[in-house]
Amino acid sequence: MHLKPRIKVCQTMLRHSRSFGTSPPASQSFRKWYQQLWTTERTNLPPYNHFTQIGDPVLRQQAALVPKEHMDSPEIGAIVEQMVKVLRKFDCVGIAAPQIGVSLRIIAMEFKGRIRKELPEAVYQARQMSELPLTVFINPVLTVTNYSKLKHPEGCMSVRGYSAEVERFEGVKLTGLDQLGNQSELALSGWNARIAQHEMDHLEGKLYTDHMDRSTFACTCWEAVTRNPDAWRYPSTSS
Repeated sequence: MHLKPRIKVCQTMLRHSRSFGTSPPASQSFRKWYQQLWTTERTNLPPYNHFTQIGDPVLRQQAALVPKEHMDSPEIGAIVEQMVKVLRKFDCVGIAAPQIGVSLRIIAMEFKGRIRKELPEAVYQARQMSELPLTVFINPVLTVTNYSKLKHPEGCMSVRGYSAEVERFEGVKLTGLDQLGNQSELALSGWNARIAQHEMDHLEGKLYTDHMDRSTFACTCWEAVTRNPDAWRYPSTSS
């Protein structure tokens, strides 16, 4: 889950569109250009250093429990370390293991205090935001503690460039194991409860687009597209 200001997302998307979304050179056929976008040999294997994107089958699988006998293994430690690395690399507030290509029930969350300075105070208060130190849960279980629902915009680094309003429960409790294998329990409310629900959805093969208010689904970079439409051109077989 992410909270990047719109301008940062737009700048990032524009940079990527210039690299990968431009039309093929006149001297190159569409087929050759298109084939350059993938390789038959897997040169990049999970755990990834980036977020998997909607369409990747791993995002639609129900993640497996981490076996007890492997809880303190170097492999699980490396996965958690990579999750935190990607979380911070992309300046996000939550990540689930399937988002780096690993279908295991692990989530990490972190809501830094500096975010308050990046948002209007009215927005910060309306969304009931509060600081959350780095928190890792292995094999988490979520229990709803407050069934009142709050509706706010959500984005996801696995659905880059879009957002929509989603209803979430106001309060939840997470139980599970921390990265050291110790039993852990955490009560969350407001925005942090939303982060937890969003990440738990990933473990069930769900995305926020599955239960969003479809009328609010929007491209977060529509203004950038309007200002510079040529930067967003790419070959397409659909209109």
